[in-house]
Amino acid sequence: MSDKSSSKLEKWHAKYGAVVTALSCLGSTIISWRNNWILTCFLGIGVLNCGTIGIFDIKRTITEGNNQV
Repeated sequence: MSDKSSSKLEKWHAKYGAVVTALSCLGSTIISWRNNWILTCFLGIGVLNCGTIGIFDIKRTITEGNNQV
């Protein structure tokens, strides 16, 4: 039973993990705006990077799901 829920968690993590990281970077970027420009730039790059990876991960899982059916 634990294998089944672990498998679901791993699948969710593989599909949406980068998007969640990008959203948390975005929130931190908004909070640190005007206070620390170096941190803001670093987190902004993280939003772009992780967001791009997340979008491509979701597209990949959708196309793999369509190919398996």
